[in-house]
Amino acid sequence: MSRVMYFDCFSGAAGDMILGALLDAGLPFDALQQALGSLGVEHELRVSRVIRAGITANHVEVLARDRERRDRPRQEHAHAHPHGDHGHRSLDEISHLIGHSALSPAGKRRAIDLFHRLGEAEAAIHGVTLDQVHLHEVGALDSIIDIVGAVYAMDWFGIDDVVASSLNVGSGTVKISHGTYPVPAPATLRLLAGVPVHSAGPQTELVTPTGALVVSSYARSYGPLPPMAVESVGYGAGTKDFPGVPNVLRIVIGTRVAAAEAPGTESVVKIECEMDDMNPQLFSSAGERLFAAGALDVFLTAVQMKKGRPGTLLTVIAPEAARGALCDVLFRETTTIGVRYERMWRETLEREWVTVVVSGGEVRVKAAGRGGEVLNVQPEFDDCLRIAQATGRPVKDVHAEALRAWFDRDHGRRASTIE
Repeated sequence: MSRVMYFDCFSGAAGDMILGALLDAGLPFDALQQALGSLGVEHELRVSRVIRAGITANHVEVLARDRERRDRPRQEHAHAHPHGDHGHRSLDEISHLIGHSALSPAGKRRAIDLFHRLGEAEAAIHGVTLDQVHLHEVGALDSIIDIVGAVYAMDWFGIDDVVASSLNVGSGTVKISHGTYPVPAPATLRLLAGVPVHSAGPQTELVTPTGALVVSSYARSYGPLPPMAVESVGYGAGTKDFPGVPNVLRIVIGTRVAAAEAPGTESVVKIECEMDDMNPQLFSSAGERLFAAGALDVFLTAVQMKKGRPGTLLTVIAPEAARGALCDVLFRETTTIGVRYERMWRETLEREWVTVVVSGGEVRVKAAGRGGEVLNVQPEFDDCLRIAQATGRPVKDVHAEALRAWFDRDHGRRASTIE
């Protein structure tokens, strides 16, 4: 069974809130400390229990030791930690620290990608190149700890899927190094592109760039709490305490369960990969081999890839047991060098094949329904085409005659049942 994590962002999200909630949900503090210590960054991590509007939560503070202090103070956000003066590091420096840390190889790649995405958002907002961007959020000590800590935690929990609610971004204005900006801050809003957001509660910033980065990078979908068997719940507190509104992020961790016990509900795996260097003629044979290896469905989507290159997204839906064989086909038959997959649930109608007689031959008709009610009827196109080619009739005429034959048969069967 797949493990799922749900980010309940009813009061926004920030790096300290995420780390606090993960610790509250069961992440061992000592293990986190050991992982962060491998960065070689002088810091002190403090976790305290606080109450926010009646909810007990973990509040995380990252304190800089003397060696880490610099002359320039950190620009704080509504959820930010009151850490005092922090030094800023470049992306290259951060990548070097992560590369020599004790994170897993996949965790190192993920953490470095997150910092680059954060830097790219800041660079785009200020109209500069990536190496020219002022790394206020990227290079600050607490951002390094929050982001690397979150990456380590996701690996530790063994999460297969992440779902998030709509993010409450707050309202009003926020003061940052460049001046006073509307909420959400420009970099935050850029990181939330394509993510459902709303504004409610106190007039203050509720989502910081670091919070937006982690949630939007890990969440595969957004919506209500998914069907799951809950294993643990964690609450991470923001710095401010709002009367009547709990300033916390809630994280729920559990195991996926079927959405309902309705007939036709089953678990499947979705496998995807993108390619911009494959001869389009090869997709047809690749699809045939994927179906032969157990795929339930295979489809292609036109996408735009890096550097503006047009590409193709290949998606495969299949039983979980067929994943290994299908990945082998993808690596052998396409030019992809990596695939991703996730477990999900699908619900299908009950199906029945019925053969009807039309002028020129027989046509198979697929009837699909639920609870004895037929909801969809479709003649098999290949059968209609075969008869059309043999008789010289238009395919649409054969198709329509097959539908009439099925309805006549079904009506007669119902009348017989009534009598």
